Amino acid sequence: MLNSVLIGFMGLGGSEMIIILVIVLLLFGGKKIPELMKGLGKGVKEFKDASKGADDNSVEKRD
Repeated sequence: MLNSVLIGFMGLGGSEMIIILVIVLLLFGGKKIPELMKGLGKGVKEFKDASKGADDNSVEKRD
C-alpha cells in the first residue's frame, strides 16, 4: 500500500520504476544490494524500537 501511494505521489509508472531499478543495479552491483537492504532493515528496526521506547517513556512520565 505504501509503495502504491509513493509511486502515485511521485507520478512514476512501471517503465520509470524499471529504469530506476536498472540504474541502481548498475551502480551498486548485484552483490551489494542485499547488503544495503539488510542495513536498511536494521536501521528501520532500530528506529521503530527507539520510537517505541520514547513513547513508553513519555507515557511513564505522565503518570
